[in-house]
Amino acid sequence: MDADELPDDLPEEGASAEGWALVRAAQDGDTDAFGQLFDRYHDTVFRFVLYRLGDRPAAEDLTQETFVRAFRRITSVSYQGRDIGAWFVTIARNLVLDHVKSSRYRLESATAEVADVAPGSLRPGPETEVIAGATHAELLKCVAKLGDDQQECIALRFLQGLSVAETADIMGRNEGAVKALQHRAVRRLAQLLPEGLR
Repeated sequence: MDADELPDDLPEEGASAEGWALVRAAQDGDTDAFGQLFDRYHDTVFRFVLYRLGDRPAAEDLTQETFVRAFRRITSVSYQGRDIGAWFVTIARNLVLDHVKSSRYRLESATAEVADVAPGSLRPGPETEVIAGATHAELLKCVAKLGDDQQECIALRFLQGLSVAETADIMGRNEGAVKALQHRAVRRLAQLLPEGLR
């Protein structure tokens, strides 16, 4: 589907338009189009779920479930002025909330995984990795001390790289409220971080 074939209420340019063109094709029964949506948004959804749960196998399962539900409901989604990725993340967010509330969820302390490195690539020395890991761990400890809404805002804005508008859509708030929430969360993080990390 070309951009000039899009309905009037859809974006005309950019990644959002491409995403919605794929949605339209998937709604018309094109399974390859849904596959392209999966390829485009899988990593974003997975990172969101993994950050919220800290459990790679559970994150993989919930990411798959997100796309299964999206596939079943693809005909019901319509353009709301946002990239389709926000819809996928909203489904994932609801699955994470359900998972956390379920009796299957156990509080566990997740450990960092060793990053896969391509053969022949440059890899930082062990000292750098230890310092970066400790800094990252300390930052995540401080994020965990924030309220639930502030944690979610920080995760969506900075870990997922979503815009204020997309974050507002997912959190069910207006953009001004998200900006204020983000501002308070960043100020609180600055207070919580040890002197050497500020």
